[in-house]
Amino acid sequence: MPALPAPTPLTPAGLALLADRCVQCGLCLPHCPTYQLDASEAESPRGRIAYIKHVALGRIAPSAAGNRHLDHCLGCLRCEAACPADVPYETLLIGARTAQFERQRPPLIDRLRLGLLARPGWLASVLAAQSLLPGSIRPLPMRPPTETFPEPLDEGPTVAVFVGCVASTYESGTRASLARLLAAAGIRTVLPAGQTCCGTAAAHAGDAEQAQRLGASNRDAFAGHAAVLTLASGCHAQLARSLPTATTTDALSFLLAKGEHLRFRSAGGRRVALHRPCTQRVAKSDLAQRELLMRIPDLVLLELPDTGCCGAAGLHMLAEPARAAALRQPLLDALPPLRASAVLSANIGCRLHLADAAGLPVQHPIDFLAEYLS
Repeated sequence: MPALPAPTPLTPAGLALLADRCVQCGLCLPHCPTYQLDASEAESPRGRIAYIKHVALGRIAPSAAGNRHLDHCLGCLRCEAACPADVPYETLLIGARTAQFERQRPPLIDRLRLGLLARPGWLASVLAAQSLLPGSIRPLPMRPPTETFPEPLDEGPTVAVFVGCVASTYESGTRASLARLLAAAGIRTVLPAGQTCCGTAAAHAGDAEQAQRLGASNRDAFAGHAAVLTLASGCHAQLARSLPTATTTDALSFLLAKGEHLRFRSAGGRRVALHRPCTQRVAKSDLAQRELLMRIPDLVLLELPDTGCCGAAGLHMLAEPARAAALRQPLLDALPPLRASAVLSANIGCRLHLADAAGLPVQHPIDFLAEYLS
């Protein structure tokens, strides 16, 4: 996938001009999870756009209530996909939150969380220490980073894999699974040193300086690598923007294109539930994911209904746990009738959030594919 254009920093006049493209038709409302949760215009895309516009024009002063409604936005971009006027909602959201960040720094706990994401080594140490505390939640297994991968039998191309921040600990096994699949397809895997968080959380929090700094670090780390794969769909768009000279591809899409000779053993009628993260729709790997899984003989693949965003939304599940749990509940309610033995989801944040309450193993589809590789 070619690099995506970065949201341009906007002046107040630029924000207002962009907000003017919204014709207030309301076609976004059925697609907005927060509007569905609260049935409040202030929690809708057009309500947020109106607030952004009037603050930018100086017609109203920024308020705690208005900022709170802006903060509640999940950044799922379902509204952007549904908009008949092609309003670039993500650019508006990031621009407004950047202005908000410059007016008033977020609370200390939010700044600490962003700071830890920007330092994956520190984050891994904090997660390891937290796991020792009584009552701590460890919804996914934590493993040391895997640095050694199998070599392909035949000499073939090399791809670089993006690690990320929290995934440094939680996706170590998934990176090993991806390397096994790639080796079977004749492709060698490398993990470039010096890479860091993709910067999505910082950008969506309005910390443009940190997002740019993280992007620069990743450009340095991946210099010289023409092909870069992402495992977390939530990291994909921001990383692609940061690596303009590389082709950044979701690992599932890459495997579908390059792994035509992969073979899988029978799943013996096993039933698994498939969750499609909002960000996977942006990365456009959801169809590739389904096609790959359907190559596993005798697999009963049950797609979870689209009930809206699961509520993880980066740091939202930590900053707004009650709202995040309410957004997750329809997915949890849909699981028992499916009688699935596991849930598959391609985004690390979604997996953490779902595994915390699903009562079932929650895996990346890459891990599941590697389990049945013959």
